[in-house]
Amino acid sequence: MMKHINFRKSSKLGFYLRCFWQSLTPRVLRISAKNKLLSSIPVENIDYLNNRVDYYLKQQEPFNLAKDAVTLSNYKLNGKSAYFYDLKNILNYFPLNKKIRYLFGDVTHVENTPTIVKSRPINGDNKNSVLMKLDTVRHFNFIKDENAHKDKKNMVVWRGKLFEGKQPHREVFFKATKDLQYCNIGKTNNNGKNLDWVKAPMSITEQLKYKFVFCVEGNDVATSLKWVMSSHSIALMCKPKFETWFMEGTLVAGKHYIELKEDYSDLAEKIAYYSEHTDEALEIVHNANTYVEQFKNAKQERLVSLLVMEKFFELSGQN
Repeated sequence: MMKHINFRKSSKLGFYLRCFWQSLTPRVLRISAKNKLLSSIPVENIDYLNNRVDYYLKQQEPFNLAKDAVTLSNYKLNGKSAYFYDLKNILNYFPLNKKIRYLFGDVTHVENTPTIVKSRPINGDNKNSVLMKLDTVRHFNFIKDENAHKDKKNMVVWRGKLFEGKQPHREVFFKATKDLQYCNIGKTNNNGKNLDWVKAPMSITEQLKYKFVFCVEGNDVATSLKWVMSSHSIALMCKPKFETWFMEGTLVAGKHYIELKEDYSDLAEKIAYYSEHTDEALEIVHNANTYVEQFKNAKQERLVSLLVMEKFFELSGQN
């Protein structure tokens, strides 16, 4: 019997209320709190923190800010409010005369100058893409799955949107898996030419009745990957091409998720293997859960964000 699944999913209302209350704290107090926090980092945490900071901001040499950089005093809301407030909650710890350059949205290219973004390509020279933890209300939802992996359906599930002509990789995914009996997949938007691919949406609770969950990149990353890796189901996906604060580029195939070929031709083989080798499947679940834990520590996450911005201001000659 499937047990109830509890979620740590932030509502948008709760997110904006928290942002409002946080904005009431005077900047001078935040700056003081930041300086105190940065001066009291335990020695045993320094290497871990530096590794994450250097991953998010790969630049190591001083750089000049672009002419369109804005001072924090001129950082104003102009659409993309979830992005705006996530970044503002960190920028509020710094003086108003500091300058930044940022680009919100699903960013899949690298700018010509260091720019704060939510997402970037994994491969190639991506050092101008400075990752910050943005759009958290949508992307950073973790769950507590009380259902054992062995009690779940031995099938793969996926629900999501598909925009034909704009997401060819998702069309490849659908064509390769839609008729397989052990796959329960469907697109949830009823526009486009393939209306026979449309199925009713499924809640996360319903999807987690399955042992395996497809995580298919959309415009950038697969949003579902975070909650799948925090559950007792296993993420199946092709090698990721984009990454966010979740550091998708550090995930190891066969350790954190099950990797599939780009044409999904090895899907049946992988399902059969991990259905039979349950010890290896459970090891992946354990490793994925352990990986997720680092992003649940709110104090540590804030500290890493502050250190990324400290490095940004230092390398751009603003300290």
